[in-house]
Amino acid sequence: MGFLLMYDITNQDSFNAVQDWATQIKTYSWDNAQVILVGNKCELEDDRLVPTEDSQRLAKDLGYQFFEASAKDNINVKQVFERLVDVICEKMNESMGGDAKILSNHRGTSLQDSPPENHGGCGC
Repeated sequence: MGFLLMYDITNQDSFNAVQDWATQIKTYSWDNAQVILVGNKCELEDDRLVPTEDSQRLAKDLGYQFFEASAKDNINVKQVFERLVDVICEKMNESMGGDAKILSNHRGTSLQDSPPENHGGCGC
């Protein structure tokens, strides 16, 4: 029900492949699959080849939320997974007629809570 579509911010080819991967997700997954675009390796800012603005624009065009993260340095990793679970639960809630009492997100709060303030960018 959910995908983290990741690319390497230091590898333009991986970013260029995002559109194809997004098409494959749309073609071969469930109609209600939720996707978050993640630019990985944000700890390598000096080696960056993919501008954050390009990634934000692509995520907006695809209808995805966007984060930058570092698996190596554990930057935004928890936030990415929490947000994916939240958007999956929100979609499930919508499909069940909006009864927030039926589903609650993984932190035990209401599905109607606002998302985290920082959706993108790197804490490096």
